Formats: sequence, structure tokens, C-alpha cells
Amino acid sequence: MNKAFLLIGGNMGDREENFETAKSLIQQYCGNVVHSSSLYQTAAWGKTDQPAFLNQALEIETGLTAEQLMQQILAIEKMMGRERKEKYGPRIIDIDVLLFNDEQHDSPFLRIPHPEMQNRLFALIPLAEIAPNLQHPVFKKSISQLLRETPDKLEVKKYR
Repeated sequence: MNKAFLLIGGNMGDREENFETAKSLIQQYCGNVVHSSSLYQTAAWGKTDQPAFLNQALEIETGLTAEQLMQQILAIEKMMGRERKEKYGPRIIDIDVLLFNDEQHDSPFLRIPHPEMQNRLFALIPLAEIAPNLQHPVFKKSISQLLRETPDKLEVKKYR
């Protein structure tokens, strides 16, 4: 089995219900959800004139390859009504593959590790909650260390 770490996010509709739906679909089409972080609320990043986002990190075990996992994630986003209208714009659901085993992929379709995760508190904080000692395959640093070193200052707080 492969181990993948995902980040789900969204800022439209009933965010908590959307996350439950996304997790259920991930469980159905991608693999077993082993761990889920708490929900975290973050001001919008990149395009700030929109509602706050919720984010959550998931650890899954999957029999899929990284490419197959990405295809399934895109299908889940589409099933849930995700429309890609503008970069960093509002969305009902966003599912990113942060890490997949210790693999590295760099193609137009798939970039793993996620190329910006070390610069985003909204990814590092939930990921550090469920996998603080996990090593980043490029930087050879733990998630906890990347969290301490990130230049990002955007406020991320536990939701409820």
C-alpha cells in the first residue's frame, strides 16, 4: 500500500458538510483514510477578497499510483461541483496531494511534493498535527521543522 497525505480546503457552501462528503468520496474512490487533522480556519491566501477557508490534512493508504490518485481526486472535485474559474478564487472543495510516499513527480499534471507546501501555514499546521516527524523528500526536514522555518505569517486557527 502507498501512503499519501492530502490537504482538503474550501470556502463555499456548508464547509463542514463538504469536507465530510469529500472524505467519504476519498474513502470510496482513493483509499482508507487513516488519520484526519482538526479543521483549521484561514483567511484567503493569494486572493484575499473572499470568505475564509477551512483546511484539513488527511493521511490515506491507497493501492493507487500517484497519477491514479490525482485522477480520482480531480473526479471527486468535479462530482462535488468544483469549477476552476480563477486562480486562488473561491471554491466548494480543493484537494491537494501534498506527499505520496517519498516520491517526487514534476509534470504539468502532477507535482509532488506539493511545490508550495513549505510556504503555507494552512498546509503545514494540519499536516504537523497528524505527521510531525514525516520527512519532506526534497528538503530532508521534518514537517515540524518546515513549520518552524516557514516565512508564512497568515493566521491559521483551529475551527471550533
